[in-house]
Formats: sequence, structure tokens, C-alpha cells
Amino acid sequence: MSKETAKSNPDPLLHGESLASHLFSLEFALLDPAVRHDRVRVDSLLAQDFQEFGASGKIWPRAKILDLLESEPSRTIAAHDLAFHYVVDGVALVTYRAISIDPQTNEPSTTLRSSLWVRVNGQWKVRFHQGTREHRNPH
Repeated sequence: MSKETAKSNPDPLLHGESLASHLFSLEFALLDPAVRHDRVRVDSLLAQDFQEFGASGKIWPRAKILDLLESEPSRTIAAHDLAFHYVVDGVALVTYRAISIDPQTNEPSTTLRSSLWVRVNGQWKVRFHQGTREHRNPH
């Protein structure tokens, strides 16, 4: 980071590794069942105009996601292959592979996920999220 950038923007979470680490920790929070069931915590992480394109093919508005997460069965979700992409000032993309265990069948499923994070009033919030089921080719 240049000295000029550092002077004009004293926030250490705007560029580079610190922002990537910060956004990864927010993604991990959104995968944590304790956070997912806490409507207030999830609400604080979602932008007001949040939207999700789900792995099911459905488009979910913010209010519906808050309802769904609050009541979903607890399950373990692990994130792998996390990547950070700085888009422009105040906008970043996080991508990763999520492996979850279905609490009913105990079967694993894998989704490729992407979250678009935006800086709103000094806080990073997820504006858009997409999950795509990963289908493994047996060959």
C-alpha cells in the first residue's frame, strides 16, 4: 500500500490480506449454526438489499433468508478453497467450496459459493450470495 493510500484511507480493512481475513471470518460466522439461528446477528451481516441465488435454483430475498436460517436444522458446514477478489473500493468477492453434512441422512453435499461484500456505513455486509451444487464426475 502506498503512503498516499494509507494517508487518505486509514482503515486497515480496505485492502489486501487484512480485508481478506476479515471477510473470511464473516463468511465463517455465516456458516456457524449458532450465528445462523441468531436472527439479529445474521441481520447485522446482510445488506438491506441482500439477495441469494440458492443451490436449489430459487431466488431468496433478505426477509426469507432471515426466516429460513433462524429455523433450519443445525448442520456442520466447512469452507475450503477460499479466495478473495478485490473488485473496487468498498466491494469484494469471496468464493469457496462448502461441504455440509445433511442432519437427516448424514450424507455430505458440496456447493460452490460466492458472496459479494459491500462496505455500508463503515461495516462490511454481504449484498449477494450464490450457491451452486457441485456435481462430481465419477471418471
